[in-house]
Amino acid sequence: MCSPEPINCFPVLVNILSNTFLRLFNSTARFRVWSQLFYTAENPELKHYIFFGLFTYLLILAAGLPPLFAMSSVEDYKVKS
Repeated sequence: MCSPEPINCFPVLVNILSNTFLRLFNSTARFRVWSQLFYTAENPELKHYIFFGLFTYLLILAAGLPPLFAMSSVEDYKVKS
């Protein structure tokens, strides 16, 4: 049930336990687990959007952090710490 990679064991175990509990309660629903972690289609346009989305997020983060440090220094200066 578990391949040599330990990352696959926990999802398989949860799947087995969940389906066992569902059978105990006479449910017809079942859980399915896939071992493929991410969608692996090579789509350059999708990679482009993801890259520029993350890049924009990092730029906004980088622009917002220095004033935070500066305000901390000003507060320290005001209270003469």
